[in-house]
Order: sequence, then C-alpha cells, then structure tokens
Amino acid sequence: MNLNKPIIVAMMLTSLISTSCSLKQKADVIIKNAKIYTVDNNFTVVQGAAIIDGVFVAVGPDATINAQYYSDKVIDLKGKYVYPGFIDPHCHFYGYGMTLTQVDLRGCQSYQEVAERCQKHYKIYGGKWITGRGWDQNLWETKEFPDKALLDQLFPDIPVILRRIDGHAAIANSAALKIAGIDAETKIHGGNQLIKNNEPSGLLIDKMVDLVLSFVPEPTPEEETAGLLAAQQNCFAVGLTSVGDAGLPKETVLLIDKLNKSNRLKTRIYAMLEPSQENIEHFVKKGFYQTNQLHVRSIKLYADGALGSRGAALLEPYADDPENSGIIVEPIDSLKAWCNLAHQYNYQVNTHCIGDSANRIILNIYGDILKGKNDRRWRIEHAQVVNKADVKLFKQHQIIPSIQTTHCTSDMAWAPDRLGPKRISDAYIWQDLLNQNNWLINGSDFPIEDINPLYGFFSAIARTDFNGNPKGGFYPKQKLSRVQTLKSMTIWAAQGQFEEMVKGSIEKGKYADFVVTEHDIMSIPELEIPNLTIEQTWIGGELVYSNANQP
Repeated sequence: MNLNKPIIVAMMLTSLISTSCSLKQKADVIIKNAKIYTVDNNFTVVQGAAIIDGVFVAVGPDATINAQYYSDKVIDLKGKYVYPGFIDPHCHFYGYGMTLTQVDLRGCQSYQEVAERCQKHYKIYGGKWITGRGWDQNLWETKEFPDKALLDQLFPDIPVILRRIDGHAAIANSAALKIAGIDAETKIHGGNQLIKNNEPSGLLIDKMVDLVLSFVPEPTPEEETAGLLAAQQNCFAVGLTSVGDAGLPKETVLLIDKLNKSNRLKTRIYAMLEPSQENIEHFVKKGFYQTNQLHVRSIKLYADGALGSRGAALLEPYADDPENSGIIVEPIDSLKAWCNLAHQYNYQVNTHCIGDSANRIILNIYGDILKGKNDRRWRIEHAQVVNKADVKLFKQHQIIPSIQTTHCTSDMAWAPDRLGPKRISDAYIWQDLLNQNNWLINGSDFPIEDINPLYGFFSAIARTDFNGNPKGGFYPKQKLSRVQTLKSMTIWAAQGQFEEMVKGSIEKGKYADFVVTEHDIMSIPELEIPNLTIEQTWIGGELVYSNANQP
C-alpha cells in the first residue's frame, strides 16, 4: 500500500486548481446567482457579472463568468434582482442638501401646521432667518394662497420665507419683505406679488421670491459640504447612483469637484450650469469638463414658472383664474442669446418649460438654431403642457423631453381645474412625447418631489396615487410600460447626459453602478412598488449602501 498516495492526489488537485486559476483573470468582485436586468439593446437578463477597477468586465451566465474569472469577493445574491444604478436626470441635488437644515413643510395639511413646524424648528435651531420649503395649498381644506398675517404674529422680528413645494412661489413675513425693500409698488420682470388691502400680502411669485432669497445669509462651505454628503447618503438609500443637478453656480460646481476628488462625494453628477458670466468664462468657453464623477457640458434656462402657483405660461388664461396666463420669467431675447451662445460652444441647453406657451416659445427658439437633424440633445425640462400642434417639433428638431412622472400624480387632483377639461388632455402626454424620438428621460425634480426613483417608476406605469386612485389611472393612454420606464431612468437618462457609453446599463466596459432589490419591479403588483426596499447600492464596484447595515 502506498501511504503517500493521498498526499500525491492532494498535490495534484492543488496543482490543477492553481493551473485553473492561472487560466482565469482575478476580478475585484463577482456577482452571481442574481436576476440581472442589463438594459442593453436586447434587454437581456443574466445571472452574473465580474468587476475590475470599478468597471464591468464580463456580464452573462454564472457558468461563463466562473469559467473566465475568480475573486476573493464573490457576492451570492440568492436570486435577488439587479438593475443599473438609477439615474435622476433632473433634480436639485445641492438644493436638496441645503433644505435638510430648513423647515420641511411637505405634507402640511393646513397653514396652521406650516406655522407650527416653523415654531418647532426655530426652538431647536434658532438662527437669523427662518427658511423652509414644501407647503402646498392644494392639500389644505381652504385651497387659497396664505398671507403673512400669521407669520407676522408669531415672528414679528425674525424674517421668514417659506417656499412652496415647486419653488416658484413663497410666503414671506413683513420682516423679510422690509429687508428686501418690497412694498406694494415693487415690480420686477419675471416675478409678481399678491397685493391685499393695498399692501403686500407676503405671497411672492418667481423672480420676486429670488429677490427676498438674495438677502438670506449664504451657507458656509462646511454647511454646504455637510448638506451634499447628507443628500448623497439619502440618495444611496433609494438606489440613486447618478443625478443631473439643474442650475448650478461656478463655486458650487467647484466644491462638488473638490469633494469628488477627495472621494467623499461618490455620486456621479451631471452639472447643468446656471446662466452667468462666471460660468461662461470658467466652463463654457473652455469646452466640456468631465471626470469619472462630474460632467459639465450644459446650461439650464428658465422660460416660465409652475402650474401650482399659476406661473406657468399658457397660451390661454387659466381656467380657474381668467385674468392670468402665467409668466415668461426671462426676456425672450435673453433666452435666444443664451441658446445661441450654447450652440456656438456645442453646449447642451436644458430649459424649464411647464405651460404650453413656454413650450411653444422654446421649441421654436431651439428649432431656429438647430434646424432639423442633429445630435445636440437639447432638452425641454418638464414638457408638462404641450399644445398638440407643437408636439411634432420634438421630432423635427430632435429635442428631448425631460419629464418628471411624479409631477402628474402630484398635480392630478387640481391640474384639471387650472387647465380646463379640454386643455388637460395636452398635459403629461408621455407616450405622445416618447413617440417623437423613441426615447425620453424621467427624473423627479427633487426636492419638489420625493427623492425615491421608485415613486417615479410607479407614477409612470400606474398614473394613480399610492391607493390606486383614480381607478385605471389618470388619462391612462399616456402611461409608460415598465420597460420604457426602466429605460427612462437608466440608459435613456444616461443618453440625455451624453454618457450612454459609460453608464445606464450593465454591460462590459461600463461603470459598475447597480442596485439590488428583493422583489422584481418588472413584475410585482403596481401598488407594491412604492414600498419596495433597496437592498444594496453599488457605485464603481463599491458597496455604498446596504439595507442590512441600517438600524
């Protein structure tokens, strides 16, 4: 009997394993036993993926991955579901971070509750000003705009400004109006105020809001950093790996770049520049700026206000305010000049357009400059009310609709009153817009809406509230399919940022950005989607959020 035989066999097996591994490439991470929606051109579903240096190097069946790669870090997802990292192509990431230290007024059921939250906040935080955001008079029993009387009573000496949920209206108290120099005679282009008993009521619209905000003390760099990092963590928890931040000044973009380079801010950010001379000189005239985490090649413009505050510019007056057709917030010649400058330097233009008048104006300005077929990917942000005669212009000039599906489900209770029974059929026309260029992009506009992209997914496919009302959906012919919706917040969203070659799908050569869920958003009942938990969020092959680590 050869007593050395077991040793020889063991040595041979070790040699075979070593030889096998030497024929494979070592990966940093291997994902296996999952249902991975790649969102590639064929909408392929696979089991596994290998990651090296933050990039997918192989995607396919587990057997294929195992034959080519080995790793010390193999993640067995035990049948869970994987999607490309969710992208919010239109939000206010920096602004959201700054609101985390302000009074949160979302969901207030009365003006009295607004005031009570302000009192509670001031007792805890104090400060020279009280600022807040999120009130919506459409949720109140009396659906009228508030005035300053209650705030004057509670805060006679502390300036207060509280922005409506859409950011296009605000209520300010007398102390804030006095600091800003606003009286009954104050007028400003692109803004308005409500006068009551021959004096300011405190209700401000669009540029009049900005006038007061210009007197609010600027946050310190430390406060800005804390806000950005807090915003990032909240985004990770809902599966967002990339955002398009709509309208940033130079200093904020530079701070984001600094935090990216120190690896503290890992979120990928497509920064849309606010129109300023500083941004022209520092960014636009120098071309595009792009790192793995920051991309600068677009300008954000505003054409009009918001529907909820009756500032959206309409072709005909509001059905519930016959003397008012909304506001074009910037001179048309100025909008044209910015578009021409952007075209000169090959920058993308992304313009806020809510009302049908604003959409018509900007579509025609774009058309005059783009002149048909192009790959500039100029965008209409919101495209909320588009006259039927103007829809074809999206295709004619290859203009991209950038929609926010949660706006529809937030607005549907009162939007018909604003627009009337005929014109409401021109609103939230997602399928009509999608059919122009066969793609569109879908974000949230947070903090106007919730940051959770699954709320937008649900709104797109259901067009109901979270209780399933109205039955069958609000104007259901305009619903998006689940496949269309997933594309609108992954690969199409990346395409809207000129980044479809590096993100937006789970494919070889792209960033390893992905999210994991226990249940499948592509098949579970619609009403379960808003409550679905994100299990894991990964950016560049790094686990940045795990539900298992949460208290």
